[in-house]
Amino acid sequence: MNGIPNIAAKPSRPTPPPAAIALLQSSSLPMLVQKELERMILAGDLGVGAKLNEVALAERLGVSRGPVREAFRALEESGLVRQEKNRGVFVRQVSVEEADEIYEVRAIIDEWAGRRVAQTASAEQVKQLRAVVERMERAASKSDVDAYHVLNLEFHDRLIAYAGNAKLLATYRRLVNELKLYRRQTLAQPGALPLFTREHRDIVAKIAARNSAAAGKALRDHVMGSRERMHLSRSSARHGVVGAVRQSR
Repeated sequence: MNGIPNIAAKPSRPTPPPAAIALLQSSSLPMLVQKELERMILAGDLGVGAKLNEVALAERLGVSRGPVREAFRALEESGLVRQEKNRGVFVRQVSVEEADEIYEVRAIIDEWAGRRVAQTASAEQVKQLRAVVERMERAASKSDVDAYHVLNLEFHDRLIAYAGNAKLLATYRRLVNELKLYRRQTLAQPGALPLFTREHRDIVAKIAARNSAAAGKALRDHVMGSRERMHLSRSSARHGVVGAVRQSR
């Protein structure tokens, strides 16, 4: 099977998740490992700051160490892990100061993309953006943060892709990877999902109206609003810890 693990021949090894099996037909083994490790990091199975054990992960995924090593390199390039000389590979931990800087860069990128897409978007692209927002509304109505998080990422990725600048898209995706932890926290705040959904629908309306200045401003305000909510989330978490300590005394 050209290097793909023979699950049937090695029953002692854990069976890869269904999502990983689905990728076997279209991905190289290192890519498959990369996608699975990325999923585990973003799901919190591999926690922020955790050291990644090459041998243990290879055994867990039923592969040799080579594909895991290659996946580590790719994940470092995408901003999800860091390699420290003589220490190993760790899941990246983004400080709040760095997160602030990333949000500021994202605001610039999103504003430009909003202006560009409002000028160039096809009817089909606008339709696709609206379809994502409709799915976001359904997720919000069920308070399904996990589903909403995936759709939120899809919406913004589509929008940046529609701007038609491959270098910008690659830069944007790295920034998004670095911010994913904080973005999940902001989505979990009470009332956040309906508010974000209204903002997304407003962005699409301005793009559909070909109002480039308004679309750009709406996206910039959306990103900077997310940054403010990140700080609110952190503040609430700190106060919650202090309150719990006081109650325990």
